[in-house]
Amino acid sequence: MVLTINMLGELKILRDGEPLTLPTSKRTRALLAYLAFTSRPHRRDRLCEVFWEIPDDIKGALRWSLSKIRPYVNDKECERLVADRERVNLLSVGIEIDVHTITEKVKQANLSAKELETILAQLQSQFLEGIDLPNQALFQQWLTGERQQLKNLRAKVLQRLSCHADVEFSKRLQYARDWQTIDPFNPYAATQLITQLELSGKFNEVKKLSYEFEKRFNRAGINWSKESSLNANPDEIPKAINQTEVRELLARQKVQFCKAKDGVSIAYASVGKGLPIIKAANWLSHLEHDWNSPIWSPLFRDLAQSHHFFRYDERGNGLSDWNVKDISFESFVTDLESVVEASGHQQFSLLGISQGAAVSIEYAIRHPERVKHLILFGGYAAGWRIDADENTIQEREAVITLTKIGWGQNNPSYRQIFSSTFMPSADQSELAWFNEFQRLTTSPENAVRFLSVFADIDVREQLAKLKVPTLVLHSLGDERIPTSVGRDLAAAIPNAEFVGLESDGHLLLGREPASKVFVDTIRDFIARH
Repeated sequence: MVLTINMLGELKILRDGEPLTLPTSKRTRALLAYLAFTSRPHRRDRLCEVFWEIPDDIKGALRWSLSKIRPYVNDKECERLVADRERVNLLSVGIEIDVHTITEKVKQANLSAKELETILAQLQSQFLEGIDLPNQALFQQWLTGERQQLKNLRAKVLQRLSCHADVEFSKRLQYARDWQTIDPFNPYAATQLITQLELSGKFNEVKKLSYEFEKRFNRAGINWSKESSLNANPDEIPKAINQTEVRELLARQKVQFCKAKDGVSIAYASVGKGLPIIKAANWLSHLEHDWNSPIWSPLFRDLAQSHHFFRYDERGNGLSDWNVKDISFESFVTDLESVVEASGHQQFSLLGISQGAAVSIEYAIRHPERVKHLILFGGYAAGWRIDADENTIQEREAVITLTKIGWGQNNPSYRQIFSSTFMPSADQSELAWFNEFQRLTTSPENAVRFLSVFADIDVREQLAKLKVPTLVLHSLGDERIPTSVGRDLAAAIPNAEFVGLESDGHLLLGREPASKVFVDTIRDFIARH
């Protein structure tokens, strides 16, 4: 059975070409479209947040909607809707979605003018017309974002038509006008319009618009003049559309699940091509939401451009099982072992961040033949309980108590205790994002369990045994794990290299210059060893 889902205009579903009558509930139709379009696992509690206000039985409402969706997507040969106690995933096998088909088509280099014009006509329709849920802010944010992405896609088609050799001059001019209208701060769109006006002999309009464009771009802080833009690469994606790259990586990443030794389901993802890098899990990760992060997203994206990049959510965290009996250092190590086996790679570079550094160290001791490079950032060999004085113990235990009380509350002041030390230089929007991210990634009970386990980590005796090339990176102003800890870690590992980064963050903000140094240093280290 081939299932076709058309999302341009009103939602339509066809089974082997025959249209189906949609569920009467708009919320259920919205959920079906969301699951099909994203085609990745979602936590049940997150879906409840996205699609429902707070009814008497919010989980029951989700179960009811899923029961209505199943007959549309499942058949005798394929059960596409996969749901367990914690996650829901609509598999894409045998499903054709018009938006995805068009997006892939636009990537082709040599489309004819007729093909581009057909695509442009299709993109005139609004994405999921009539499926707005005004009282569901999270769904509306997603819907608005996808509609903007299609607007960006339309701009790309207009760009190509505005300079296509098989399009007559008058049409090229109109396409250039339309491109500039929907992408008003794109300097290439402005330049193309000016060029087409000149070719059409409309010199008075050229003079008027050139003045308006210079004024507009100067106010926006963008350098533009017709002369300086003529030599620019017209195929370069303008800054306003760069977020598409992040979204496409999210769409391309392959989320899978493997079983840990005790049967816990561990979610892992891979993206990119090249020499493999496997990132050991560190506290607070979510395979889906990480890609929207102002913290790691740019770094992950850069690494995935030249490497086969693997990462996974720790047990009790993200898309992995939350309701687990064992959260311990040993379970962290064996979970990494399970993910490595699932990846199929016999040798790889291993990246450990924060407490993931200690996990990576232990793994490299147990499996030195598999780790080609060991890369540690913001790491430590011993948790805070090791050799702690009474004042430190009381202070840290108080923070754990606050976490237990306040983690799940709407007031983020408790979680701010962590975010302010993780990223002291973050602005208010970045702190707000991180506060919300903490709530999405784990429960208050698990947060407390994690903090307690981290406190007892101790791999100091293992450091001298390491026999793999090791790079230690550490922010020079890290307020959570002092730089001296990173230096001591490097000094205790035979032949390890230490690189200090000009940052005060335990977590790097993607906009920081230190983030580029982080990625460049890793690439250089891998190339040299």
